[in-house]
Amino acid sequence: MNNTIKVIISWLIALWASNVFLSSLFYKFDNTALEPQHIFGTIGIWISDTINTTLGELFTEYGAILIGLAELATALVLLSPIVLWKHREKLHCIGGLMASVVMVGAIFFHIVTPLGWHPTWQVVNEAACQAVFIAPNSCADTSLANVALSILVLGVVMVWLNKKPN
Repeated sequence: MNNTIKVIISWLIALWASNVFLSSLFYKFDNTALEPQHIFGTIGIWISDTINTTLGELFTEYGAILIGLAELATALVLLSPIVLWKHREKLHCIGGLMASVVMVGAIFFHIVTPLGWHPTWQVVNEAACQAVFIAPNSCADTSLANVALSILVLGVVMVWLNKKPN
């Protein structure tokens, strides 16, 4: 494959993943956002029931911040070749791996826990819903897991595009 095409594809993937990660930071760091409260609360309860109560409580309280920091670090690595062009291949390879690892966790929790592929949570009214309002007092995020899956696959593609040849 032509090197220019590899670079363009790599940057498109980096921009997509970084956009997703950076645009969700506000919700992960905002203690009042309903969607992350539901997601990390549901996972925290599952961890409490299956692994350890203390770990589940910690995940409920700090999981969104921890994942948000991991996504922020990943976005910074993916975007850093803007100023560190000489190291673009290495940084995109590392960033693609980081993005895939973070998304493996997300997909695992969507599949294994009661969260499900399309998380649904209760809201007071339609105005409180930041996703898809599906019924009176009910909200769902129908794209969250699909986006995670796309970043997982594209992260692997990014690693493959930017790895050093043997």
